[in-house]
Amino acid sequence: MLERCFVRPETLERIQCCWLGPAIARYGTWLCKCGYRVKTFAARVSILRQFGVFAQTQGAQAYEELPKHVEPFLQFWIQRPDPRRASERLPQVTRHIRIAIEQMLRVVVPGFVGRPRRQAIREPFADRAPGFASYLRQERGLRDTTLGLYGEHLRAFAAWLIDAGHEDLQELSPAMVSDFLTERSQHLSRSTLRARCAVLRVFLRYLYRERLITRDLSLIVEAAPCYRLAHLPRSITVEDVRKLLDSIDRGTVLGRRDYAMLLLLVTYGLRAREVAALTLDDIEWRHDRLRIPARKADHSSAYPLSPLVGAAILEYLKAGRPETSLRQVFFHVTAPCAPVTQAAVSSRAAHYLHQSGIVGPRLGSHTFRHSCVQRLVDDAGWSLKAIGDYVGHASPASTEIYSKVQAGARLAPAHHRIGHPPAGSVSRRAARRNDRGHHAGCHRGIPGVSPPDSAAQLQPTARDRDTPVRVVNRARPRVSIAGAGQATAHNRLPPSVPV
Repeated sequence: MLERCFVRPETLERIQCCWLGPAIARYGTWLCKCGYRVKTFAARVSILRQFGVFAQTQGAQAYEELPKHVEPFLQFWIQRPDPRRASERLPQVTRHIRIAIEQMLRVVVPGFVGRPRRQAIREPFADRAPGFASYLRQERGLRDTTLGLYGEHLRAFAAWLIDAGHEDLQELSPAMVSDFLTERSQHLSRSTLRARCAVLRVFLRYLYRERLITRDLSLIVEAAPCYRLAHLPRSITVEDVRKLLDSIDRGTVLGRRDYAMLLLLVTYGLRAREVAALTLDDIEWRHDRLRIPARKADHSSAYPLSPLVGAAILEYLKAGRPETSLRQVFFHVTAPCAPVTQAAVSSRAAHYLHQSGIVGPRLGSHTFRHSCVQRLVDDAGWSLKAIGDYVGHASPASTEIYSKVQAGARLAPAHHRIGHPPAGSVSRRAARRNDRGHHAGCHRGIPGVSPPDSAAQLQPTARDRDTPVRVVNRARPRVSIAGAGQATAHNRLPPSVPV
């Protein structure tokens, strides 16, 4: 790595002969493996040499003694006079120097951690209820993501108790619990408030079980009211999706990666977590199959690999994905080389949505998921059960909200497809059948639509013959391949987005 940065032999010899020469060479090799550029390492060599000279003048004789000289060196570097250095950029430059020194020490000093970039957040109530985390993980079997949700709400409760001056759990009372939910939950949505109440009930029930409080306060925490189908899906139109995908610059590594990720979101309705966890082993190129092994509802799914999605992923793998031994598909474009996270996928989706001028509530990766489901409802004509299986919904109730949008727009085509007679030509028997709520013969169960009175009404008209008809297999779109409720194979794709 040193030979790639410095051409002059005297410069290279001066670096290799200094006290930290071997450590700097190892650090350069590590930077190269992590995907850093050569100029990044070249800019840090001078700082590392100065740190080595400073530590040696302070009496350091081994690499294990270097960590205690980091803070004194930073103070020395800040206080030294330098007319070229701007005072307003001093904190930023100091942070970069600290990062370079601590990264080198992590490579050459075993067990060195350094000062974390973010202050470590301690586990809430770890000193007063030490077994609560193990109770959630072992007895209740919660995942790490759910434990993180518990931590967020319990940290808010712990902070409120500190501000109120009641750190002793024995002092908890119904009035205090009510005050916390009233004061610290005004900015929360109904669903988040419902989750906070559920977390608080579990925590208070555990405290009473362990005799940390004298009465069961979980009985006074009621669930926040949430109404089903109270909101509309956060979907966008097919034209907006096409315009957004066309705006991505696929000539860059960032554009090729983001284009493939967004196609996965909008084609299969995947969650951001599922896109981030996608590995090379999940793509079966020979069988044109895409597997999603671990979904939210504790099952796996297999989809036909769309040619458009496959070409986008292959383009990124050939010219964009860094050379690494890790099996994840998508990686950050900046060093250090690491797989993308769920937050990164959602952030990139929100970036392109805002860049395209799309306005809506909580724009992010779930916007594309909702758009995929809404397209299945509007264009493909799939049943809600089939759509729920396709996108991995745990309950059919999660899919019902999509039936609210454009219900009237689908009603007229439904009349036309089944040959429903025009208004005024319905027989009295059919009218009475409608009034009683009978919908026999109407396969979609649309209120107010009766079956045709004669077979002649089922004959296509001239307009019907000129209209292209999509034949949709009404059979269940999945078969179990590894036991009921474990693996799902889908044999068809939704209508593709024109790009």
